[in-house]
Amino acid sequence: MKTIALIAHDKKKDEMLEFVKQHEALLRKCKLLATHTTGTLINKTFDLHVNCMMSGPLGGDQQIGAMVATEQIDCVIFLRDPLTSQPHEPDINALLRLCDVHNIPLATNRKSGCILLDYVARELEDTK
Repeated sequence: MKTIALIAHDKKKDEMLEFVKQHEALLRKCKLLATHTTGTLINKTFDLHVNCMMSGPLGGDQQIGAMVATEQIDCVIFLRDPLTSQPHEPDINALLRLCDVHNIPLATNRKSGCILLDYVARELEDTK
């Protein structure tokens, strides 16, 4: 089973819900983690049993980063809002850096997220 972290900035929450709806069947086959607000919205909308960390600005990005660093996460889909300044930008940059350091696939927009989930689907198919 693949473990996927889902994160979305406030202005990307609706886009994340559309993304999850598009990939719901595949995501049901995975263990899902998310920052608090994103995970709560996904759970409420799709009942996917997402394990929620803290809110991103309160440490959720760092919690997910720690799991990336200990290789407990297989990939991260982080729908970022590049046009809005984030008060916890250092935490966001640290998470992105950890994905690079530990060679964890990272998608930061919807199209790259689709490509990443295509990869996950192929990996799941190969393990059958």
